[in-house]
Amino acid sequence: MASGLVLLFIALVVLLASFVSPRDPFLADATRRLAPPLTPGYILGSDEIGRDIMSRLVHGGRTSLMVATVPVIIATAIGGFLGMIGGYFRGRTDTLIMRTMDVVLAFPSVLLAIGVAAALGSGTGNLMIALVVVAVPSVARVVRASVLQASQLDYVLAARAVGASHARIAFTQILPNVLAPVIVFASLETARTMILASGLSFLGLGVQPPQPDWGAMLATGRQYMIIAPHVATVPGLLIFLVTLSINTLGDGLRDAWDPRLGEA
Repeated sequence: MASGLVLLFIALVVLLASFVSPRDPFLADATRRLAPPLTPGYILGSDEIGRDIMSRLVHGGRTSLMVATVPVIIATAIGGFLGMIGGYFRGRTDTLIMRTMDVVLAFPSVLLAIGVAAALGSGTGNLMIALVVVAVPSVARVVRASVLQASQLDYVLAARAVGASHARIAFTQILPNVLAPVIVFASLETARTMILASGLSFLGLGVQPPQPDWGAMLATGRQYMIIAPHVATVPGLLIFLVTLSINTLGDGLRDAWDPRLGEA
């Protein structure tokens, strides 16, 4: 619950960025370069060209959170569809889909994301495509495993016995049993996607300057770790806080929706 409240607060601040931001995130002041935190007018300090770090964090949160959540939503839809088809029909269909997913999973997720992003070119849209490609196989495997288990339940067998169509069985009998683990997995996948997105932005393959982004701010700030460590540590700590909150929230949802884990 605490993690959920933290995420809710951050989401509200990001959505109301235009109202809560103390300054223009693109406005530079050369006389205030690398100002330390608590400087009058710069609560979290300023960056290498005098832009307010707090304002850039607030506005950059829109991009960072969008890049972390939208690919997971798309990957959940695509991977869920593939996993549902494979787990329900089995046979050659399942083999074809799962072996294709295995080929993608054979590549380390970081290297795969870097390769796809580099091939498509830098930019927010291409970054999200790369993250979708990385996330789809994992979602498909989770959904397939849940479908294989749910398809053997008595009421599903009864629905087949009375002649219910495949679509009716899949969407009215099996899908409700698959939603809980998929939602939990998606919440945990969101945290991993945020880290990947920040890493790609850190490498210059994600959001491009001057657009504010937490990963890009971290990459720029690393050059000033000795003389102005706050430029890198502040966005780094925010990324850590958000990913920790998402992971903790995902663990809480898993415990709440699985009575066996709750009793353990």
